[in-house]
This record gives sequence, structure tokens and C-alpha cells, in this order.
Amino acid sequence: MTMLNVGVIGTGYLGRFHAQKYADIESVNLVGIADTDSDQGQMVAGECNCQFFQDYRTLLPEIDALSIVVPTPLHFEVALDCLKAGKDILLEKPITVTLEEADGLIAEAEKNDLILQVGHLERFNPAVQAMEPFLTTPVFIESNRIATFKNRGSDVDVVLDLMIHDIDIILNIIKSPLKTIHTVGAPVATRTTDIANARLIFENGATANVTVSRISRTNMRKMRIFQPGSYINVDFGNKKVMIIELSDELQESGMPKQKIDVKEFSGGDALRSEIESFVHHIKDRSKPVVSGLEGRRALDVALQVIEQIKEHQQLALFKELKQP
Repeated sequence: MTMLNVGVIGTGYLGRFHAQKYADIESVNLVGIADTDSDQGQMVAGECNCQFFQDYRTLLPEIDALSIVVPTPLHFEVALDCLKAGKDILLEKPITVTLEEADGLIAEAEKNDLILQVGHLERFNPAVQAMEPFLTTPVFIESNRIATFKNRGSDVDVVLDLMIHDIDIILNIIKSPLKTIHTVGAPVATRTTDIANARLIFENGATANVTVSRISRTNMRKMRIFQPGSYINVDFGNKKVMIIELSDELQESGMPKQKIDVKEFSGGDALRSEIESFVHHIKDRSKPVVSGLEGRRALDVALQVIEQIKEHQQLALFKELKQP
């Protein structure tokens, strides 16, 4: 068995998990991790029995591929260095801060025939994967992703922090170009938007209503997908999917009879599946499940949502200032 030498840049909350998953995969040799925080980095290196590098550039000659789990504003700089060094990368979402940066990474990866996978973790949620065979022609999607406040991730807008997960899934489900976006959002606990809603309307008439919040007292990650003859409830957090199929036979009320199928995946590990998929694509030199282009597509819509919310907020402020 040929061993794949890998590394991890960034060993915060999520980066630590990346390192642990790599260390547990038999066909992978976790060579080292890099972090500017030497205390955190050395702790994770000790846990995973690998080397610690304070400068990620000194790690690159030792490895074939790596995960990049650094703050979003650093994605472009770090990922570009790694691609220029000829390394396949799994880059946490969002791919970058701007579309221009995303285009730069995609071009660099294509030029050097490298794997660029974007870490949209929910694609590997077993409930999401279980629903895919039951999808036909979705006409309406209702998505709610609310979370308690955590300081990590608050360096970016809630749309890039949370909503982009659902945007990515919806764009993968609805096979039609996006036509219009209607939004509302507000900052509450930070200087950026903390709660937001976006209504995405596609050219084929399908509509998705997406709500996110990072200032809730509870956590909930659910999506409902309605299509002719059936609808699907997906509970991301509990890894559970319910498929409700409507029959031609009617109940006394006139409502079609329902066939309900529930699938639960309590033992599923989305991050391990994501990393195993990355390793598989490296060895096969095949296209990742979430490529750089798909990461860019989700970022494009997310940035449109953010810009529209900002325009609404500026207009509201302008009207307030004009009042006597």
C-alpha cells in the first residue's frame, strides 16, 4: 500500500479534528501540522504523533497533500502558496473571500493538474447522501440553520459562516440557473450580519427560502424539500432523513395516503468521509465531490446575498437620517 504523506495547516477547533482523522486513516501518513500558535500546534502534534511546524512553508516539502483550516481571510494566500508548491489541497469553506481570489486558486490548480476540494462538510452528511436517490424535481425548499453564538467563525458574515452550507446544497439540488434573490438581515452581536434570510428563485420556478442565525439559544439544522408526489425532511444535526411519498389513493379527508420512510445514521462521521473522499480523489486523480468551481458557485451566491443585505441596511439608515 502506497502511503500518502499529508499535513494540516491550522489546528484550531476544526483543524484539530482534521489532524485526528488523517492520523486514523491507515493509508495516510500524517507528517505534520503547522500553526502560528505554537502551544496549540504542539499540543495537537503530540496528540497525533506527528511533527510541529510553526511556518507552514517548511512543512510543504515533506508532504503530498494537506488540509488548510485557517481563518477565511487567509485562505487565498495560504492555498496559493500550497498550489504553487504542487500540493493537492482540501480547503475549508468558504473557498475564499472574493470571487477574484477563488478564480486565482482554480486557475492555479488547473494549470498544475492539482486537486482543489472545498470543505462543504454537509455534502458528506449521511442524511444528505441518503436523500439524493429520492430527489426528482424540487419546487420548494425550506431551510433553517440556527446556532448558539460561538466566537470562532464570527470573523465573517453569518452568510459565509452558516448560510453558504445550505446555498451549496440547494445549488446542487436544483438543476437550474438562479434568477433572483430577495434578502433581509441584521447585525445583532457582531459588526457583521448575525441573522439573515434569503429567498432564492430559479429560472425553472423552483424557490428556496433559507434562514440562518448564530444568536439563537438552541441549535437546529434542518431542510425540507417539496417536489411533485413527495417531500423530504432532512435533519442535518441528528443525521436523519424522512421521505414522505404520496400515493394516488386518497384518505377520507381527500389527502393522498402517505408512505413514510425514515433513515437514521447515528454513527456517521461526515468529516472522516470528507477526508477519505479527498484521499480517494488524490490517488485516482479524479474530480472532487465539491470542486473549486462548486465552491466558487456557492461563494458567488453568498456574496450576492451579503451585498443585497448591506444595500438594504444602508437604505434604511439613509431614510432614518432624513427624517426630521
